[in-house]
Amino acid sequence: MKRLIIKNASELVTCSGRSPKHGKDMSDIGMIRNGAVVVEDGIIVEVGDSDEILSKYDNNEYTVIDAEGKAVLPGFIDSHTHLIFGGYRADEFSWRLRGDNYMSIMERGGGITSSVRATRSTTLDEFVLTGKKRLDKVMDMGVTTIEGKSGYGLDMETEIRQLEAMKKLDEIHPVDLVPTFLGPHSVLPEYKGKEDEFIDFMINDVLKVVAEKQLAEFADIFCEKNVFSVEQSRRFLSAAKNAGLKLKIHADEMVQLGGTELAVELGCVSADHLLQSSDEGINMLSKSDTIATLLPATAFCLKEEYARGRMMIDEGCAVALATDFNPGSCFTNSIPLVIALAAIHMKLSIEEIITALTINAAAAVGRADTIGSIEKGKKADIIILEYPSIHFLPYHAAVNIVETVIKNGEIVKGNPYEK
Repeated sequence: MKRLIIKNASELVTCSGRSPKHGKDMSDIGMIRNGAVVVEDGIIVEVGDSDEILSKYDNNEYTVIDAEGKAVLPGFIDSHTHLIFGGYRADEFSWRLRGDNYMSIMERGGGITSSVRATRSTTLDEFVLTGKKRLDKVMDMGVTTIEGKSGYGLDMETEIRQLEAMKKLDEIHPVDLVPTFLGPHSVLPEYKGKEDEFIDFMINDVLKVVAEKQLAEFADIFCEKNVFSVEQSRRFLSAAKNAGLKLKIHADEMVQLGGTELAVELGCVSADHLLQSSDEGINMLSKSDTIATLLPATAFCLKEEYARGRMMIDEGCAVALATDFNPGSCFTNSIPLVIALAAIHMKLSIEEIITALTINAAAAVGRADTIGSIEKGKKADIIILEYPSIHFLPYHAAVNIVETVIKNGEIVKGNPYEK
């Protein structure tokens, strides 16, 4: 049996719970001063005051990490990414800085269409190789679970290949990978005016194979003006639900279309982006179990207004934060940047931010019962900061201060024994 004790943490953040925290409860992160955690075979068996815990266990039977002068938190969860893709679009980023908007770039063959061309020519082995490097980078920033979407194939073969790559990565990499089927991510030129036909293809052909091979846990769709309508999104997501997949939705990112309301109607696990969500949509979210997953780095890269995270929390919503790492609108997987933007521009407290990246993000990937907090019975996915307080996370703006990462009770980053 592998045994581990983390002791003397200046701040031990537990974020205890097995369901998302709403509204003002997001500020309750269960702080323990001089905290300790006991882990056996990758599972947390006790959490509490160091003096009390150390009196009950024989240190000689455990690997012991002294976290004096350091803060200890649950591992971060990045609950919205487009992890697997081919090619890059650095030139488009410069076009946007010059003043071209995202939709205009899409309309002239750039945007997602450009990534589709590159992704279709990328092999499974190449996906796995680049995916491993990306997972290594996010693990270094304290991410212990990540969601990844398909959606850059828009055909049968490539969508399946993206999902197969994620399945392989989940098997070989310490970071857990939650796969999402995002077949209806864009409308290629050949399907302009024939969006219903494309949705039929995704439901009757691709979704059927995804479900049969159990390649995805979630289904997602880009519900947006000039992409897929509310009714088309309802049809696809309803079919995905009938096929046994849980639901996510890209909603109200650029235009107030009603995707937020649809997410609540269908019982989506999360509604993501939400820059243009209506007051009524936010009110509906606050009374539902649907997580509002906000992506501040995307708004930052697109120079758009941020989603109304402060209002959402004040209204009682359960908010999560994620990177939206992708090759176009947000080519960053930086959790430190997300923390800085949420604190400085979205006016979230550090306690709310931590909740949004841990227990609420765990709920957004359907795993709040096993990860997202430091408490008895959950996986030992734990990070240790190089500083004594959580307040260094926004203060040391956009800089990674995660010193040690523990995944399933195993140390996967850092040497906590060096003094």
